[in-house]
Amino acid sequence: MLQPRMAAIVSMIFAAAASRLLPHPPNLTAMTAMALFAGASLSDWRLALAVPLAALLLSDALIGFYSHMEIVYASFALIVGVGLLVRNRRTVPVIGAAALSSSVLFFVLTNFGVWSAESMYPKTISGLIACYVAAIPFFRNMLEGDLCYTLVLFGGLALLERSIPSLRKREALPSPA
Repeated sequence: MLQPRMAAIVSMIFAAAASRLLPHPPNLTAMTAMALFAGASLSDWRLALAVPLAALLLSDALIGFYSHMEIVYASFALIVGVGLLVRNRRTVPVIGAAALSSSVLFFVLTNFGVWSAESMYPKTISGLIACYVAAIPFFRNMLEGDLCYTLVLFGGLALLERSIPSLRKREALPSPA
């Protein structure tokens, strides 16, 4: 059986993934925030990686699979890594910077993937720039969603921890000498 803290975090991650099933503007989803939150909140790095990727896979199975999923999944795995890097420094500025960095990371990697794998842009620097420029309107929505959902997930957990003591992260006790 899951411990209460882990159950709450996993539930929040799957709820964030389920939000993809609701009508929303293009790219305004909780997925990047979900991956960042998992990395920063789940104590075992393997679960931090597996849970959001499983939630993403489940939502993709319901929505429909798409080309170049491997690039999207690799991007989210790296975003979990960003979460792992900030897990012991969870302040508002650090989490905000991590959310912004994660948005940029996803934008750069996935659009590079589109440019390199598809034929819609020439394989030149001009073609790469055109690909990034064409994606800017989607980046705006993504950034807004990432920042909003990051606030909801991290703030929601902080509120839950404050009101339900069993959800608070247990600090490791020093070992006797």
